[in-house]
Amino acid sequence: MGFSRGAAVIGSGPNGLAAAVTLARAGVPVTLFEAAHTIGGGARTTEHVRAGVRHDVCSAIHPMALATGFFREFELAKRMSFVVPEASYAHPLDGSAGDHAAVAYRDLDRTAAELGRDGAAYARLLRPVLSRLAGTLDVALGGALLRWPSDLLAAVTLGARTLEQGSPLWNLRFREHRAPALIAGVAAHNVGPMPALANSGVAFVLGALGHATGWPVPVGGSQAITDALAADFLAHGGRIETGRAITDVRELADFDAKLFDTSARALAAIAADALPDNYRRKLERFRYGNAAAKVDLVLDGPIPWRDQRVADAPTVHLGGTRAEIAAAERTVALGGHPARPYVLLTQAAAFDPSRNQAGVHAVSSYTHVPRGSTTDVGPAVLDQIERFAPGFRERIVDVQVTPAAELSVENANYIGGDFSSGEVSLRQLLARPTLARDPWRTPAGDIYLCSSSTAPGPGVHGLSGWYAARSALRTVYGLGAPELALG
Repeated sequence: MGFSRGAAVIGSGPNGLAAAVTLARAGVPVTLFEAAHTIGGGARTTEHVRAGVRHDVCSAIHPMALATGFFREFELAKRMSFVVPEASYAHPLDGSAGDHAAVAYRDLDRTAAELGRDGAAYARLLRPVLSRLAGTLDVALGGALLRWPSDLLAAVTLGARTLEQGSPLWNLRFREHRAPALIAGVAAHNVGPMPALANSGVAFVLGALGHATGWPVPVGGSQAITDALAADFLAHGGRIETGRAITDVRELADFDAKLFDTSARALAAIAADALPDNYRRKLERFRYGNAAAKVDLVLDGPIPWRDQRVADAPTVHLGGTRAEIAAAERTVALGGHPARPYVLLTQAAAFDPSRNQAGVHAVSSYTHVPRGSTTDVGPAVLDQIERFAPGFRERIVDVQVTPAAELSVENANYIGGDFSSGEVSLRQLLARPTLARDPWRTPAGDIYLCSSSTAPGPGVHGLSGWYAARSALRTVYGLGAPELALG
């Protein structure tokens, strides 16, 4: 098949850029359209709080950047720099001396040794998943779920542990607070009530990566990932048009293939006349989850954690015990704003000083809120940080609060502040956005969805774009997947 007219990619988040790189590497002429005036979507780093201090606008730490298929083949780690601390994430608690925090180190045995009576149980829970990490990642991130797993034992192992930690059985193997809190803090990356199977699956995938390749900090911020992808795309003949919103698929009539790094709802609106009614209705029924509200800070020094081990981790999960986190998430699911919310905090600048001016420290955080919330969560978030870091408030130089409703203004894919571009539930992991062997290709044939609204879901991994582009290469152009490594 020919490809004289080339392909259009709409949206320049990590998935859109991954799709564009893959197509361009195969020799297809590609034009990337971005409605904003800068590319990157959620993987951008700006001085939006204070001049000279760089904060990530959404994602900051990238557990999947060193381990997943697309970025490994693209050799991302050779194109930019990462700092990979020994401590992947930490979870402060209101404990007695020596029991103020749990820390997940890359070394599983070291982690277990600091978890008291539950250390051995924690290690037994995680070690089988780690021992079959490649198979685990294939099950969780390998694309469409309507296929036989490459490692059946890994699938069974992951499934059994996901069922345990995603059900009322989740505390049976533990006796203290530290180990279950450590797991709950990771599970809560997925917005939703707990326990739940989807949250539990997230905990095992991200937790296993924390004990394997680590949770790396990109030097220069998430923007460095965007820049590396864009540089390769342009080097292989790609074109980027910023400030160009596509509102009707007929604007793309001159292209052989159209790949949308947009929400499912946006695709339904843009391509309404080109899609069969039943498929369009499925896109319109695609459910969006609850949301995030951001609190970005500039401090005059490091956070004064009560337990100084917490300073060794770029990511900190705040919320107290597993029971407290579950209660906070339940409040959000019921439409409320918890007084003691779950807070995900990143102190990336402590590991990448290039983000700061001398004498100040950039810190980012977000908490979960009902979708569309306009509430100022600043006081509750600051109280939660102060709870585990007495004297923290005295170090605040500047603060910016972004309610959930404003996140969707910043990024149209974040409907109501849902940064996952669709609820991550068991049902919507199986059918994202529909149940199909090739969930990226629409019935229109030349139209593809390549955002987090499709498999394998949210995260800075580029996989949705990579899978969609490979489908388009195969079905539209009759081509195989290209090499992505540096020449």
